Amino acid sequence: MKEMKLRRIALTMLVAFSLASCGDNDPKLTDPEAYEKTVQLNEQYGPLMVGTWHYENNGDTYRFSERLTFQADGTLTGTRNCQTRKLVTIEGEQRYTDWEDFELCGSFSGTWMLKFWSPEGDADTRRNCLHIIANYDDERNYMAFPSVLTFGYANETTLHIQGYFFHDDEGWADYLREEES
Repeated sequence: MKEMKLRRIALTMLVAFSLASCGDNDPKLTDPEAYEKTVQLNEQYGPLMVGTWHYENNGDTYRFSERLTFQADGTLTGTRNCQTRKLVTIEGEQRYTDWEDFELCGSFSGTWMLKFWSPEGDADTRRNCLHIIANYDDERNYMAFPSVLTFGYANETTLHIQGYFFHDDEGWADYLREEES
């Protein structure tokens, strides 16, 4: 009787373990379409992503530049410079204040990946995404980068992604590839 009970427990544990290891987390099983589109996205654009990209957006009251370096192993490094100034009136004359660094400035590092999915969790809003997780390299306790950007395309010269901090009127930012020195 005791031996039978031990066998039942062992069998139950074995079945539970095998079911858990098959996993609901395996994207091939949970969402085969998204998995296949993610594979295709990485095959088409992954090699083009590798390298250093630069974006600038300057106006009368702001200066923003960002440099992102994507490695083939999925790591990322970057720097961001952001300055602002105000237009003020002094003795009846309009002048700009001095440039001041904005809190977003600094260097950061983390990981990146391309994937087809919905950050909102809705199957109807799935799209090509650039998933970045990056923290500042100093003592700041918050992320340097949002975790998901909509990915448009990458080619030999341009990385077209949804801009987070600065972008055109339609929400896109075009990063330009830097020449290797």
